[in-house]
Amino acid sequence: MGPRLDLRQSQQLVMTPQLQQAIKLLALPNLELEAFINAALEANPLLDVDSGNSPASETGSSDEGEASPPPSPGESPVDQLIGAAQGEADQPLDIDAGAIDRDRDTGDADWLGGTAQYQGSGGLEGPAIDERGAPEATLAEHLLAQVGAQSRDPRATQIARYLIGLLDEAGYLATPLQHVAGELRTALADVEQALELVQALDPAGVGARSLSECLALQARDADRYDPCMARFIENIDLLAKGNLRQLKRICDVDDEDFADMLAELRSYDPKPGLRFQGGMAEAAIVPDIFLRASGDGGWDIAINQSTLPRLIINRPYYLELRKNCTDKDSRSWLGEKLTDANWLLRALDQRQKTILKVTAEIVKQQDGFFRRGVSELRPLTLKTVADAIEMHESTVSRVTANKYLHCDCGTFELKYFFTSGVASADGDGAVSAEAVKAQIRALVDAEDPKSILSDDALVDLLRGKGFDLARRTVAKYREAIGIGSSVQRRRQKALEAVR
Repeated sequence: MGPRLDLRQSQQLVMTPQLQQAIKLLALPNLELEAFINAALEANPLLDVDSGNSPASETGSSDEGEASPPPSPGESPVDQLIGAAQGEADQPLDIDAGAIDRDRDTGDADWLGGTAQYQGSGGLEGPAIDERGAPEATLAEHLLAQVGAQSRDPRATQIARYLIGLLDEAGYLATPLQHVAGELRTALADVEQALELVQALDPAGVGARSLSECLALQARDADRYDPCMARFIENIDLLAKGNLRQLKRICDVDDEDFADMLAELRSYDPKPGLRFQGGMAEAAIVPDIFLRASGDGGWDIAINQSTLPRLIINRPYYLELRKNCTDKDSRSWLGEKLTDANWLLRALDQRQKTILKVTAEIVKQQDGFFRRGVSELRPLTLKTVADAIEMHESTVSRVTANKYLHCDCGTFELKYFFTSGVASADGDGAVSAEAVKAQIRALVDAEDPKSILSDDALVDLLRGKGFDLARRTVAKYREAIGIGSSVQRRRQKALEAVR
């Protein structure tokens, strides 16, 4: 026991701040990258948005103006696409920390070359920012705009505003009224009066504490809340269980009235608040990549440029500032800003090339999906794509995180195309789990209401289509896509028949 000196050798990965930021940019979707670029524009005076008539854009070379090399004979359209993407990336796409550090030692002439600009591969642009519709009002904003006109009691209005803030996204109030009264230090009767005020607002059913109360509020709003409908709603659990005879007996109605009540109930919204979330959810999913078929039978891939401004280094402004920088600190600050601006342009260009290269390989691997649908989706792993384009698996994972691709089939997250495989009846083993789920859904949709398919029957039908699956696997996939058991589907078909 005592002090001593030891010599040890170890390997350690040292990541510079620039390398860490480059990795972060790779994982950002376009909307978050737009916010990052806006912050960079505010922090760095040498960065500017190219309007098309700046000196840098006039003298700089553009990737869009370069002609692509002619395709080699015998190559498939997808191979030509992969070759074009690889031709653009003449530098290694894995981030090199040493290269970033070496860039900091480059002179001003190298920093301000004609290619010191960031732009996207054009062609398939989405709607412009000023053309997008304004986001819809939230549920809270919609209710708060009404509550002042519904009551002249300031105290009830204030409590109602507090209750609106407690509503969940579906419009339900999960907090007990006793707890609210304790928090506000007021009488329970005042809270109940305020809740009645909230429940009188549009949409009908908002502010309910249960499904039965939500349906009852909507029935009252439609002037259909008679004693029979009240008993129907109070025993709504029997409808979920499929006990139609018992429910009809409790309501004391004949078949025709029961069918009318059921149709009326189906017209109600069990989650009235969600209609104010649709616009927000839709606006949150903006495609990062566009894919469409080209005229020669291949695919055209483009980055969504509607959310990404084109950055350049403002050369005239830099030269003007450099003339006025007489002291050492000013020159050091200006050089640092120039270094940061040049690094950001290179990092953004590197990010774009990497995304295009990974997407091109995904399109090549899943060509059947884009041409014929989900039944042709193949099993695919990150390692398969990484090995094909000679990149690290973690880089592919970052590229595909939170990125969305829009094609004729719809908008899909890039992670969607990476699926596990299941055994096929012929022993090939190249069957995607998503393709199996699509087959299960097709079989269930086409089943006879009088002969509901059990899981064992689904196993036999899938085996006939070339899918060798166990019954528990079929049940797992069926539940994953939201399809109920044969008993549940039989009850559902019976309800539809009554309607």
